[in-house]
Amino acid sequence: MTDTLPADPSPPLVLRPSLKFLLAHPAHFIALGAGAGLARRAPGTVGTLWAWAAFVMIQPHMTDLRWAALIGMGTLVGWWACTVTAQHMHVADSGHIVWDEVVAFWLVLWLVSPTGFWGQLVAFALFRFFDAVKFGPMAWADRTFKGFGPRGGFGILLDDFAAALCTLLLIALWRY
Repeated sequence: MTDTLPADPSPPLVLRPSLKFLLAHPAHFIALGAGAGLARRAPGTVGTLWAWAAFVMIQPHMTDLRWAALIGMGTLVGWWACTVTAQHMHVADSGHIVWDEVVAFWLVLWLVSPTGFWGQLVAFALFRFFDAVKFGPMAWADRTFKGFGPRGGFGILLDDFAAALCTLLLIALWRY
């Protein structure tokens, strides 16, 4: 008879992912925004800034059809990546998963274009506000789809798309 306890078969929570975790699976690399989600502070803001920089770099090469395809495919691949990464982290919606910010903010920037730096900055500030505060449609999406599996992965994306919708509505009212 031994005095040791049996080993816990479940892997530990991954509260702050490492470079090793990022590179361990393609889903991690995508969901963590190619490393933006490794930020120690405000990974969602860092992920949104990464999305903005990527948008500025690829915008000259894109058409509306290409943006629609990129955002559509980014959403489907992101759904898978966020689902897998949340399961591997054992955290339903870790703040380090930033692909949701990336694809939702690309949608915002695409739909407010053409606009210059100041218009994009306003879009950034509004999007971050709606994503952080999580009231109304963001809170509903966050509550309703919390968990693991495909439903949880969808929920990770949905609250950011709700923040994008609120951002776009406010910008449309401002322009009107």
